Amino acid sequence: MIDPIHDKPLADATTRPRRRQVLKATAIAAGAATLPLALGERAVADTLPAQGPAFLHGVASGDPLPDGVVVWTRVTPTPAAVPGSGVGPDTEVRWELATDRTFAALAVSGSVTASAGTDHTVKVDARGLRPDTTYWYRFTAGGVTSPVGRTRTAPANDAAVQRLRLGVASCANWEAGYFSAYRHLAARGDLDVFLFLGDYIYEYRTGEFCAAGKVVRPHQPAHEILNLADYRTRHGAYKTDTDLQALHAAIPTIAIWDDHEFANDASSVGAENHTPGTEGDWAARVAAAKQAYFEWMPVRPSVAGTTYRRLRYGKLADLSLLDLRSFRSAQVKVGDGDVDSADRTITGRAQLDWLKAGLSASDTTWRLVGNSVMISPVAFLSLPDYLLRPLAKLLGLPGEGLAINPDQWDGYTHDRRELLGHLKAQGIRNTVFLTGDIHSAWAADVPNEAATYPASGSVATEFVVTSVTSDNIDDFLKVAPQTVSLVAAGALKAANRHLKWIDLDSHGYGVLDVTPDQVQMDYYILSDRTRRDASSTWTRSYRSRSGSQALERVWAPVK
Repeated sequence: MIDPIHDKPLADATTRPRRRQVLKATAIAAGAATLPLALGERAVADTLPAQGPAFLHGVASGDPLPDGVVVWTRVTPTPAAVPGSGVGPDTEVRWELATDRTFAALAVSGSVTASAGTDHTVKVDARGLRPDTTYWYRFTAGGVTSPVGRTRTAPANDAAVQRLRLGVASCANWEAGYFSAYRHLAARGDLDVFLFLGDYIYEYRTGEFCAAGKVVRPHQPAHEILNLADYRTRHGAYKTDTDLQALHAAIPTIAIWDDHEFANDASSVGAENHTPGTEGDWAARVAAAKQAYFEWMPVRPSVAGTTYRRLRYGKLADLSLLDLRSFRSAQVKVGDGDVDSADRTITGRAQLDWLKAGLSASDTTWRLVGNSVMISPVAFLSLPDYLLRPLAKLLGLPGEGLAINPDQWDGYTHDRRELLGHLKAQGIRNTVFLTGDIHSAWAADVPNEAATYPASGSVATEFVVTSVTSDNIDDFLKVAPQTVSLVAAGALKAANRHLKWIDLDSHGYGVLDVTPDQVQMDYYILSDRTRRDASSTWTRSYRSRSGSQALERVWAPVK
């Protein structure tokens, strides 16, 4: 568990740049990476020199602290040493962080040995840095230099931060389209961090998860990934995407996983897309997936090798990041009253206690929660509580209404009631859940008792971002946008009055702006996920004012 609350500010910390000053720095970072990025998605072996190492998968940074940040790359020492191959010589890699792009003002440096044992990935948790400071970083091996990346440490824990801006995304299926959302986020120049909320990769074999019937670009490997070599190969293929490389090189990443980093509808005991008889032992598959994830992602492993941990941005906000796959009970079917059982969990006891304790102890203005699946209740048969619960018990139905998707917190209502009840009982305010997973965009108040909302009020708010590329309802049904989605969204909102907005049609991303007075999510949609040059358009914004625990629509994005 990472909970960096002990750091002290340094007297010579630099001030945060003006928003548009960052644009120039980001553009320089992208320019420094031009040559390797231009390699695109061509086969790794085709781009290697006859001799000597190469950096073909870009650079990345992540999990910024006031005194440190993780920096990452992957070196390909020989043409045969492609991701997942398990071959290639040990290679010494030097890493450097500097406060200037020319690396004249070197801050920290060192060297590590990249080996086949870690798929020749290099991940360094660089410490001894100054808070709230921009750094440039690079790697060298055998006289070859990597692309240059730009990162920034978090402010000191007691700093009076006036603004934090996050790019937010989830659900990026390689086969369904191009990652132009990442290109647009990288080009903004005003983001402090990129928050990814799960499904960074997808595990399926080629063509299996393209509901619209079109494979835009085939997966590598072509078969469903099952073992360590497979997961490494799939991560390596994703990291050849030029837009993904540009975003990682521009700003630090904070990420959690969801199910497709393992297999669809993953739980602690299995997955919908895992057959033990023919696909091996589930625990072995999970271990392989986690090893590859931590090798290829710029994040720190936390308790028991999971992704739940806590980061902080001065006195403005802390960010509790959840792992809702490693400890959860198996999913039940829609309409199964077992969703209410106290024996079922989505978080596990230790993680839920950690989350509650962190929310109670927080001294920041905002409590952000990186949450891979939706916590707001979405149900039909939503009667008044005094009628619904006795009726549900009699009929064996869920006590909070007939949940549509029991893979979400709707399938684990005991944990949800405990958490939301804790927020209410402790008077914890300004809690904001940031969510992905369901390939659609939502904005919602989070009621402690949905059946009596709005009279009962809400205890938190939730912003759900849509998918970067993964199929939505129109894609699954192979119909034109808004053919069925408007009717579906209307029915959902009528049955769940705390839902303020639903977009079931679009692909895109969000930008969350956090100030002491409010949080605002600006939603952006892409013109065509199957086009590498897709444009991006602002579509909707919602904000929550400090102390309100409620959303209101805003008619323009934050400038």
